[in-house]
Amino acid sequence: MTEHPAAVLTRHLAANAEDVCRRYLSNGRRSGRYWLVGDVRNTKGRSLYVRLDGPLSGPGAAGKWTDAATGEHGDLLDLIRLRCAFNALGDAMDEARGFLALPRMETRSPHPPSHHRGSTPEAARRLFRAGRPILGTPAEAYLRARGITAADFPALRFHPSVYYRAHDRTALRRLPAMLAAITDLDGRIVGVNRTWLDVERLCLADLDAPRKVLGALLGHGVRFDRATDRLLAGEGIETVLSLKSVLPELPMVAALTANHLAALLLPPGLDRLVISRDGDDAGVHAAARLRDRAEAQGVAVHDLVPSFDDFNEDLRRLGPARLGRQVREQLAGVPLEPRA
Repeated sequence: MTEHPAAVLTRHLAANAEDVCRRYLSNGRRSGRYWLVGDVRNTKGRSLYVRLDGPLSGPGAAGKWTDAATGEHGDLLDLIRLRCAFNALGDAMDEARGFLALPRMETRSPHPPSHHRGSTPEAARRLFRAGRPILGTPAEAYLRARGITAADFPALRFHPSVYYRAHDRTALRRLPAMLAAITDLDGRIVGVNRTWLDVERLCLADLDAPRKVLGALLGHGVRFDRATDRLLAGEGIETVLSLKSVLPELPMVAALTANHLAALLLPPGLDRLVISRDGDDAGVHAAARLRDRAEAQGVAVHDLVPSFDDFNEDLRRLGPARLGRQVREQLAGVPLEPRA
């Protein structure tokens, strides 16, 4: 029997229970294994408690919540529906997919031609195949303009005309974009990240959301070299490629957002993980979540912290030679070469 999509979403939310609470119950705080807040309207207090740890379903599952004052209870999908005052479960599911960066269930006929339809892994694979290798394209020039020298990777492509729809869904445009393949641990393409570009100024296009994911992202990432026993994980593509420019020997993966860095799946056989975190609160929290998960799997974890907001800013302000010295000093004693 096919599992109901709501049950699948509920498990995904449970795997990221604390991130859900920080997003939708921001006036609460963590206390031990629970998130405490006043009620589902995000009032300050301690009446409502959400379990943060536990299995993804069944008794004692993460994400289960109870309001001791009213007797209300449910899972995180219920919480999102109540917090956002949605009448329909479908609206809460769309909100949850947006938070998790999972594809929405399309109910309207889309405008783009059939070879770009949907938000499925297969649509992502079709789009990526339609791109061309990045060398000699505006996408490569964009990366070079950001100081990045590590760019020749199979995970990156350029397409001169990728559909972009604004949040209000009123206008559909075709713009140049850098494509980045999102792959699972077996190397299968499950999604593609689109970064729309202003090819004249070699910067991000002036759009409300110049980066969007097509297909699946949760647990996966954009990979630069195949990881075996060691791996560097970070958030954005430009941030990770900045480090790849000065640490070319280390396999790396970009999880694209802080939430997805926290949820990144780690390859079997991994011995050492270097976590490159951004300097904001979300980056610090995501790195801590990933560290906890990695160490629970017996992986040795090392933090890599930028001097400024992120490592691409470090690269542009410090230059590659100085940045290379700084990151190698932070990783002194960490074996960067693969295991013999």
